[in-house]
Amino acid sequence: MYESSDLRKGLKIEIDGEPYVITQFEFVKPGKGQALYKCKLKNMVTGSQFDKTYRSGEKFNEANLEEVEMEYLYYDGDAYCFMNTSNYNQDLMTEAQLGDAKDLLKENTVCNVLMFEGKAIGVSLPNFVELRVTEAEPWAKGDTAAGSTKPATLETGYVLQVPPFVNQDEKIRIDTRTGQYVERVKE
Repeated sequence: MYESSDLRKGLKIEIDGEPYVITQFEFVKPGKGQALYKCKLKNMVTGSQFDKTYRSGEKFNEANLEEVEMEYLYYDGDAYCFMNTSNYNQDLMTEAQLGDAKDLLKENTVCNVLMFEGKAIGVSLPNFVELRVTEAEPWAKGDTAAGSTKPATLETGYVLQVPPFVNQDEKIRIDTRTGQYVERVKE
């Protein structure tokens, strides 16, 4: 059980039987009266957002969420299929539930799937993934402008900026938290 003084960005709470995450948080102490906690909440199932202000002393239930290690199997055109690595049960997730994670998701990637009442509602990728560059312009010799980058398309279809020395068919490491290039991977 949480109290309004426990509210902070990233906290997951349950409101009316649905899980919400606090995406923005502001504490306001007016000259007189109770302290106010202004929150922007996002429904973790539907993705809808709204603003809500709470007074000090209000109580909230902790969202009944569970993280399960699952392996991404395939995309069938409508949904993404994940398999539980311990009991081999399969769950489907929509593109909306995956969000930006779909850009860096490759078959057989093991990730943590967020479950609410036995249903998959979100996914956490590993911090770093290795993907192959499928399309990148060749590096023009002598083109050494400081901080220069070029666009590269990865095997998942995601396009990001890479240093000019990265070539087509090379494997690179990407930070999934920022979606940016980290380094080349030796094969």
